[in-house]
Amino acid sequence: MAGVTSVAVVDDDRMLLGGLRSWLAPAPGIDLVATAATVAELVELTGGGPPADVVLLDLRLKDGSEPAANIRRLRATGCRVLVISTVADRAGVIAAVAAGAAGYLTKDHDLETLVTAVEEVAAGGTAHSAELAFAWAHDSAPGRPALSPKEREVLLGYASGLTLKSTARRAGISPHTAKYYLDRVKDKYQRAGRPAYTKIDLASRVREDRLDEG
Repeated sequence: MAGVTSVAVVDDDRMLLGGLRSWLAPAPGIDLVATAATVAELVELTGGGPPADVVLLDLRLKDGSEPAANIRRLRATGCRVLVISTVADRAGVIAAVAAGAAGYLTKDHDLETLVTAVEEVAAGGTAHSAELAFAWAHDSAPGRPALSPKEREVLLGYASGLTLKSTARRAGISPHTAKYYLDRVKDKYQRAGRPAYTKIDLASRVREDRLDEG
């Protein structure tokens, strides 16, 4: 259906699933098409194809499945993944995004925030949240600069081949601001001992740090 984002949810809390059905029902442009207790169950329901435009995935499931593996399995079907969790686990946030999640929200957010995040993820962007911003700002992986969500967004756009002006337009900021973020990215890579002077260098850093898998 044109203008409608299909959503599936993987969570083993039946009370939460029931609440989400009621919560999302009146949300314009959102269609909750499937729920499941595990990723395997959801994939089986859809025969291996994309279960929805966006899958809301609980970070920790009772079946003991590994979060990163769940994210990669869902991404392999062609859908995008928004992780939801009861806690803002910094290491969990970073690992989830590294595995391909396009955002991370704690379950205490309101409906408006959730719907906005789903729309951003469905449009191919990253759902910027306080949890994600905090995690990226404190990422201590050796040699990997701690990029803010907006720095990462500008880097991905520019390194993909877009002009600075087009990158700025996609990010909803001015070219001057986009250049400011890009200069910060270059400075951070320089200080990390991995200089990125050119667009080709930046594209290499994106691949090396798997930033394009979000």
